Amino acid sequence: MGLRALALALLLAGPAAADPLRIATWDPGLSRDGPGLLLRDITARDPQVLAAAQVIAHAAPDAILLTGLDWDLDNRALTAFAGLLAEQGHAMPHHHATQSNRGMATGVDLDGDGRAGQPRDAQGYGAFTGQAGLAVLSRLPIAGVTDHSATLWRDLPGNRMPESPHADIQRLSSTAHWDVALDTPAGPLHLLALAATPPAFEDRNPARNHDEVTFWLTHLPDAPFAILGNLNVDPQDGDGDPATLAALAAVTQDPRPRGAWQPPQTGPNAGQRGDPALDTAEYDRAPGNLRLDYVLPAQGLSVLASGVVWPAPDDPLAEAVALASHRRLVWVDLDLK
Repeated sequence: MGLRALALALLLAGPAAADPLRIATWDPGLSRDGPGLLLRDITARDPQVLAAAQVIAHAAPDAILLTGLDWDLDNRALTAFAGLLAEQGHAMPHHHATQSNRGMATGVDLDGDGRAGQPRDAQGYGAFTGQAGLAVLSRLPIAGVTDHSATLWRDLPGNRMPESPHADIQRLSSTAHWDVALDTPAGPLHLLALAATPPAFEDRNPARNHDEVTFWLTHLPDAPFAILGNLNVDPQDGDGDPATLAALAAVTQDPRPRGAWQPPQTGPNAGQRGDPALDTAEYDRAPGNLRLDYVLPAQGLSVLASGVVWPAPDDPLAEAVALASHRRLVWVDLDLK
């Protein structure tokens, strides 16, 4: 075929189909008991850190929100971890992480236990600034980030905040709320990222969990989006309010990602009502395994596939998955044509 004929054939065929875009979220267990310890472990090539990099490289996301990675001022730990991913053959050169509310001191007795300066007195639970923060890693450029983490809880329309003498300083985000715009070939895709407080441990937490998760309903971009992260609420088991997820269903779709294997439904799992294939967190105590981590694309987006990285015990990846974290990576493939 001559060059002119080939060019005509390509023109008639139209533009090539865009590759699917894989979006993921995971708590990789990359948090430590003090500042600087994560960087130490990454530099020393700690087996747990290497296992986390192996799991992400296996899933091969185009962009991933990590919901349990210690933040430092110069992002040295995040940069070093991105280097490990590149060594695993999955380079993600674009990343974003800023100080979250975890461990951010307030100077007051926020939880009302008579002692100030404790982890529960921070804007979000944490023993030090940046503990278990958020980070985004991406193969695609990041076009911009809008950070809503400083929003006061009382300022959220329709909030469930209990009465508090510290309403003038209490932020809504226990970790962070970021709108991260990815620069995709089809245009921007907004990752609406969060890690919500569990609806347990403190009297205020059920209300805060609900308001953190539903925050995005009043801050949706006028562009394609996906709400993702550790929502810390299971639709059928655990302490969460199912109405929290039902509210998101008004604007999102749930691909219901499934794992390839589920542990036996015995012991703490025996009384569960939810589908175990949807679980993303493994617990050896009541209430058992839970679905806590989500990628929820906007209604109207084309979902091609989805999954939870929970391999069978005889799978070569199983050892790395178990070593890295008690959470499981969740991914969704989108067609943004």
